[in-house]
Amino acid sequence: MPSTTIETPPEADVSLSHGLKQRHLSMIALGGVIGAGLFVGSGAGIAAAGPSIVVAYALSGVLVMLVMRMLGEMSAAYPSSGSFSAHAERAIGPWAGFTAGWSFWVLLCTAVGLEGIGAAKIVSGWLPGTPEWAWVALFMVVFCGTNLAAVKNFGEFEFWFAALKVGAITLFLALGVLAVVGVLPGTDSPGASNLTDFLPNGGEGLVIGLLASVFAYGGLETVTIAAAESEDPVRGVASAVRTAMWRIALFYIGSMAVIVTLVPWDSKAVVEKGPYVAALDHLGIPGAGQLMNVVVLVALLSAMNANIYGASRIAYSLVERGQGPKALGKVSSGVPRTAVLVSSVFGFGCVLLSYWRPDDVFSWLLNMIGAVILVVWIFIAVSQLRLRRRLERETPEKLVVRMWAFPALTWVALAGMAAIFVLMAREPGTRVQLYSTGGMTLALAAVGYAWQRARARR
Repeated sequence: MPSTTIETPPEADVSLSHGLKQRHLSMIALGGVIGAGLFVGSGAGIAAAGPSIVVAYALSGVLVMLVMRMLGEMSAAYPSSGSFSAHAERAIGPWAGFTAGWSFWVLLCTAVGLEGIGAAKIVSGWLPGTPEWAWVALFMVVFCGTNLAAVKNFGEFEFWFAALKVGAITLFLALGVLAVVGVLPGTDSPGASNLTDFLPNGGEGLVIGLLASVFAYGGLETVTIAAAESEDPVRGVASAVRTAMWRIALFYIGSMAVIVTLVPWDSKAVVEKGPYVAALDHLGIPGAGQLMNVVVLVALLSAMNANIYGASRIAYSLVERGQGPKALGKVSSGVPRTAVLVSSVFGFGCVLLSYWRPDDVFSWLLNMIGAVILVVWIFIAVSQLRLRRRLERETPEKLVVRMWAFPALTWVALAGMAAIFVLMAREPGTRVQLYSTGGMTLALAAVGYAWQRARARR
């Protein structure tokens, strides 16, 4: 392919405001690690893998750290609200940017709906008789409104959401460690009694736990999207990426280790109440379980806010690069308001589908986005392999963040992603997701390639 079709795409953030301060970006990066997947989805992983869930989170955590390092290298060199989509276009071609961008947009919009449903279930549990759809609608209106206003409003919401999440999980870890070592008043140390059956369901259980942990890490990419609207994009991305390792190790792997040490892995409460609530209830701390439900609610609302933001910026970036309906690219007061509205409406449409067609259309949609994050990671790795050589040759001064042991660890990450695809194909519960996501990816790639050829002819 001629270099003219894969060289530098137009920057996607020239019309956006730069209203995010460094404190916003730092807290978005910190709080983005603590997602709804960690609080809500980790229970199923523990039930399948038992104490070996710690190994599963450690393995997937290493992969995520490598992906974030690669993405950070490219985003510090080429800050853009299109993030990995713009990098894929620059490195591979317009069809790659189109495929990565629109598949991620569908993922984020659908996730907005799922998080709204989860948040509504919590609130309707506190207020019996109130309809869940009404709470979802309220949350949608609030966060759509937040994102329609100046980007600093989004930053402020995320700053305080993240501060609450970080404070809560830090307190949880402190209480958990005190209980494990036997110095928390009113509790006895469980020692290693809950860790003796380390692989209760064998390798198959570990595989299920590994797959659950991979998807719990989704959402870390938002910080590289938000960086394009910050006061200092390069410094913001570099700081976020360089601290990713200890954040993942502390919040994910550390909390999993505390939970499986305190609570028997086969306790029904781990799945029914969630692992964090189950652990606090097990410690007998009055009201702690309900307090953690508040934190879970905040995590879900934070994810809704961040995903509406990310979806609107990805859509705007694609349109600015000529890869979507021009109407989505309209910017007012530094905000792509049409993209925000369309992303929110799509998310609410997913909620309606969950009520109207839960067994066919909605389940098909969930399967279709099941492995999108892995597809995005592959585009990130391949893009970094190609762009790193170009940066070293043409503009080495832009390599503010460098991938470790390049290119060896990039290839290791790609091998890890390929291994996860193989594991998904072997598991009946994830095989349908793999094939559905593959079908959507191929369809988007075909459309993107046809568009690329048509533009080349013009």
